[in-house]
This record gives sequence, C-alpha cells and structure tokens, in this order.
Amino acid sequence: MKSSRIGVSSSDWIQLPAPTAWPLVLACGVTLAALGLVTSALVSFLGGALVLAGSLGWFTQVLPHEAQVRISVENVRFTASTTRPRVQHLRLDLPHRAVLPVEIYPIRAGVTGGIAGGIAMVIPALVYGWVVQRSIWFAVNLLGGAGVAHWRNPSAADIATFHWHGLIVATAIHAVTSVVVGLLYGAMLPMLPRRPILLGGIVAPLLWSGLLHSTLTLINPALAAHISWGWFLVSQLVYGIVAGLVVARAERIKSFSSLPAIARVGLETPGLIPSGRSEDER
Repeated sequence: MKSSRIGVSSSDWIQLPAPTAWPLVLACGVTLAALGLVTSALVSFLGGALVLAGSLGWFTQVLPHEAQVRISVENVRFTASTTRPRVQHLRLDLPHRAVLPVEIYPIRAGVTGGIAGGIAMVIPALVYGWVVQRSIWFAVNLLGGAGVAHWRNPSAADIATFHWHGLIVATAIHAVTSVVVGLLYGAMLPMLPRRPILLGGIVAPLLWSGLLHSTLTLINPALAAHISWGWFLVSQLVYGIVAGLVVARAERIKSFSSLPAIARVGLETPGLIPSGRSEDER
C-alpha cells in the first residue's frame, strides 16, 4: 500500500482580492446604454451614468493599490491511500470518439444555395410590387431604404419610384445576406439530417421573419409600416425552400473535425494522424 500526505501552508491567513459589485454595475450600464438606442434617450443617459459610476468605483478598488482581504485558513492534513501500485490510464483514440457531423457540405454548396435562394425570392417580391403597389421598384427600395441615410420617413410614392442609389444598396444587401445565410444552411443542415427541408425551408424562415418583424418596428417604424409582412414571409419561405433543396442535394464530404488543427490547414503531419493499419499488420 502506498500513501501520501497533502496539506496547506502553515500560515494562519491568506490574502485575496476584495469582493466588489462595481463590475456588475458597469455591465448593467453598458446594457442600458445599448438598449437606449432602440428605446429612449433617457435609458441611454441612465446607462451612461451607471457606466461612469461603475468605472470610477472599480478603479478605486485597484488603483493606486489593489484592495485585498485576509482570509483565515485552517491547516488540515489528510492521508490518501490506495491498494493499486499503479494507476491505469485510459487511452482514447479516434474509434472511441463520436465526431459529429460525420459528413458535411462543402462551402460551394452553401454559396450556390444562397445564390439560388436569393434569385428565387426576388420573384414574389417583384410580383408583390407590381400587383399591390403597381411598381416593381417598391420592394427594391424598401430593402435599399434600410441602408440609405436620408430615407427617414418616405412616402409610398417615393418608394415606388426608381432610385439608383436604392437599387445599388438593395443589391449589395441582398447579395451578401443571401450568401451568408446560404453558408449557414450548409453548416447547419448536416446536423439536422432527418428533415432538412422542413427545418431549413420553413421553420428557419418563420423564426427570422418573426424576429425581424419585432425588431424593425422599434428600429425603423416608418419603414416597417410599408412592409407587407405576408408577402415578406412568402419570399422568405421561397428562399428557405430553394436554398435548402440546393444545399441538401449537394454531395457531402467527410468531416475533418477529428484531425489536428495543423493537419486541417494542409501541413504535413507525420505521426499525428493514425494510419489505417490494424495491430496485427503492425
């Protein structure tokens, strides 16, 4: 039988940093200051006051000297014993680990799906503009108005008129968003193998449409008032279904999550990657 003795220092006390609530006050101030951007300037003013108070209070805790407290300790000794002369270590290799997902979609599948979905969702948007607003530029200018600074409170006639700057901004926003969401589909759909079209084509568009509806009314109420959310949801569902179909039908590749990071960047790694030979062949 082997035994060992473990104990603490013979000192009767130790020094630790003094507890303080000022970091919590500072965090609450930053949160309120950001919340005031979409609610009221008074909320931002209150958040700024808490940020100032939290910063000053925290500084006084560490400058010019850190505040510390003494904590008394008790010298306790105990004996740990075992009947095993040696501890058996568990060896883990690749067959013992479940690396999920086993297969993933390549990046080009997400890009292709995003582009296809972005092109498809333009059709219901243009149909809505022509049938309801008698202008194919209505939906384009609504999207472009999110990035045009002087469109604070446009009228329906202004939105229905062609604007070259609105077209440029709308095209950029639509292209970037479509590709980014397509890449997200390529990353998420392998983790949802049973019903990728249901989850990626219907559930996900419903979730982000509801999120956008609730936030846009706070960020830009004038712009949100001109959006027909029924048609908006139709276009998002079209995007989700088309992008999901394109991504789901792409050929999967084996996941390299189990490989070391140095191997995933393409460097030679002799000895780091186990060979496929069995123990008998070695």
